[in-house]
Amino acid sequence: MGPVDRALRAIVGLILLSLTVVGPQTLWGLVGLVPLLTAFVGYCPAYTLLGIKTCRTEDRTA
Repeated sequence: MGPVDRALRAIVGLILLSLTVVGPQTLWGLVGLVPLLTAFVGYCPAYTLLGIKTCRTEDRTA
């Protein structure tokens, strides 16, 4: 998972979690734990299943 993807996931996760405190104050904001956890760990199981890669890889053959 690339750094931009991780940062966006963390931001979205925090925004969703804030919904449990401000705004509609529903427990649906706990859904924000998923993107926050995947940003923290740096691994997304859905990306693996779908074959998506957001991290740059360089081929270094010397």
